Amino acid sequence: MSRPGSNSLGLLDRSLVFITGKGGVGKSSVTAALGLLAAKAGKRTLICEVDAKGDVARLLDSEPIGFEATEVRENLLLMSMNTEEALREYLRIYLRLPVVAKLGPLAKTFDFVANAAPGVQEILVVGKLCYEVKEAKYDLILVDATSTGHIVSQLASPKGISELVRLGMVKDQVAWMEDILYDSSQTSVIVVATPAETPINEALELANRIDNETDVHLSALVVNKVMSELFSKSEEEFFISLQDPKATRVFNRVISNDVGLLLRGSNAALEMRRCAAPYVERLVASAGTVPVALLPLMFGVGSGMRLVRDLGEALAAEWDELLWQG
Repeated sequence: MSRPGSNSLGLLDRSLVFITGKGGVGKSSVTAALGLLAAKAGKRTLICEVDAKGDVARLLDSEPIGFEATEVRENLLLMSMNTEEALREYLRIYLRLPVVAKLGPLAKTFDFVANAAPGVQEILVVGKLCYEVKEAKYDLILVDATSTGHIVSQLASPKGISELVRLGMVKDQVAWMEDILYDSSQTSVIVVATPAETPINEALELANRIDNETDVHLSALVVNKVMSELFSKSEEEFFISLQDPKATRVFNRVISNDVGLLLRGSNAALEMRRCAAPYVERLVASAGTVPVALLPLMFGVGSGMRLVRDLGEALAAEWDELLWQG
């Protein structure tokens, strides 16, 4: 599932990293946690949110952000992708066209072409990201990418445009995008899943599609929200023994309380881990040489900076050597 020699760099030693996965698996949380880790390590880091929902900004306790990169923490900047703004920037930089506040008829023409020709809208997104790599204003760009249904078409868009356009300025510009996007020392993809059948199946399918349909390097798989192993084997057996009605009555008298809630909680935790185990094992077995990180399910930490910090600590503990090798 990986290409030869492509694991010689750490995950955060590259220039451009896409984080993707099925909706609801926590890819935005993982992106924010990686961004915070990189920024704390002194890397000037840009997080780009492609679907413009504002999830990363909320996770980092930031106000909503737009197309212009905004610093929200030391060394950490956010931007939200906007294809119309990306087109405006492209026209200004490459065609030297003065662009007024509204694109007007030009935007309508673009919409027509974009809907008719495959890869046009996608190339604006990828082109903006590759342009930022080319400009070298950031040490690292992390992309909170689109979900599993769209990411492959974005990653393959330069190749598709290159096959459509054989000569001219567009061909030349797509060529340097390909140089960045398809260089495993500069660009990679991280796929995030949760320990359930559908997310794991989609993650494995996506990993294979990235390998077979694009030239972008898959650098890692993350299984998020994994129930931690809360009890040792002997502790698990003890909790099971307490479920005997006679033992429960004795225990209730000793602690002057109802032990039922504790037992139900321990049973739920054990059951969640048992149900998740086969899916996690399947992903790990199918990953080959691609590194896999298991991130714990976070209890009672909310969805803001505390969650991001805790996930970052878990990632650092799980992947210390893999994050920084360059």
